[in-house]
Amino acid sequence: MDDQITKSTKVTFTLDDEQVTTKAGHTIWQAAAELGTDIPHLCYKDDSGYRADGNCRACMVEINGERVLAASCQRKVSEGMVVSTSSKRAQTARKMVMELLVADQPTRASAPDPKSQLWAYAETQNVTDSRFARTTATPHPDSSHPAIAVNMEACIQCNLCVRACREVQVNDVIGLAGRGANAHVIFDFNDEMGASTCVGCGECVQACPTGALMPKALLDKTQKLAITPDRQVESVCPYCGVGCQLTFHVRDDKIVSVSGRDGPANQSRLCVKGRYGFDYIHNSERLQVPLIRREDVSKSAGDTFDPATPFTHFREASWEEALDAAAAGFVTIKSAEGPSALAGFGSAKGTNEEAYLVQKFVRSCFQTNNVDHCTRLCHASSVAALLENIGSGAVTASFSQCQYSDSIIVIGANPAVNHPVAATFIKNAAQRGAELFILDPRGQALDRYATASLR
Repeated sequence: MDDQITKSTKVTFTLDDEQVTTKAGHTIWQAAAELGTDIPHLCYKDDSGYRADGNCRACMVEINGERVLAASCQRKVSEGMVVSTSSKRAQTARKMVMELLVADQPTRASAPDPKSQLWAYAETQNVTDSRFARTTATPHPDSSHPAIAVNMEACIQCNLCVRACREVQVNDVIGLAGRGANAHVIFDFNDEMGASTCVGCGECVQACPTGALMPKALLDKTQKLAITPDRQVESVCPYCGVGCQLTFHVRDDKIVSVSGRDGPANQSRLCVKGRYGFDYIHNSERLQVPLIRREDVSKSAGDTFDPATPFTHFREASWEEALDAAAAGFVTIKSAEGPSALAGFGSAKGTNEEAYLVQKFVRSCFQTNNVDHCTRLCHASSVAALLENIGSGAVTASFSQCQYSDSIIVIGANPAVNHPVAATFIKNAAQRGAELFILDPRGQALDRYATASLR
């Protein structure tokens, strides 16, 4: 029986004169990638949630006995199949496709991203320019969005941004209008991106292979690439509790852009805060030294304070002086009012170790049990429900498992606003046919995908 299962789940075929065994259902592109063979691809993204479309024709391969070439991103392997990724016919076809695509591009020197996936693959095909004339009009750049630069002269209508917006994040903002040479990407009803219903998740930017959609922070005033990261740092998003994994792209020890990293909670997806909410780190108003209120400035109910000019009310202090001042304040309150006048409140942004130190500090130094945490405040109802139903106050699976559910009930929550990445998996499930019920007195974005909504 085990041998039968193994045979039914494995396929053996020939790839570039080498016998290969791979999983049944894999495409030629996936099997080649497992061996380290990188077949050019532009409309296909090898990431969770993305389906192959086969429209760019940059991944064509030759299959013995077949009259026409096949798109390797779509064609699934079969037993005994003989495939060549490097035959003269396949290489000539791929080079021609690249030449046709480059014809409608600005020159590499003037491209928004000269290091884009398109230009990288064009280089492997020895294509630097095209003998063909441009077939489309040159659209104007769109800088209306606060975080995303739109330069559609670099667009090849690969449809990746459409799938990213409609099928992965399910925000339904980006579409494709027109036919033939007049086909073009639009936002809502052909609005500027900044005026559309775009939520700024940046999934389209992460998917775009040409630089038509890019983070504004990397470009100069002429919409050209100006900042190239010199290193990458893998981390976890510091905002909500979904636990999205991400990669910080750093230049001169400053974060210049963020991309989603494949993790169990987010599968490379991010929301607007995770992808673009890092500018506070280098904000000029961020404190860099401890401050103590000036002795000649008293607290007053009518007093106004401008964070940009803190020295109207405060003066610089050393860490030792600041800690002593804070400790003295605690001692004064405790002596005058007793331990119960003090309390500690933990942050969800802290680590488990930091949470332990907070409660230990409150109990040992303040000598009170007045310690709390925002998780209890936010999730008291869900913890009680989990304890009653499954015997544990912790969830048993990540949000991404929603995509496999048959039925989902959302009670008194608004995931599309508070946990946008979690909401994408709920929307994926609803698109697939799962029943979605919303129980909330407020209207919300998930209502449009719900089987029923009770307010």
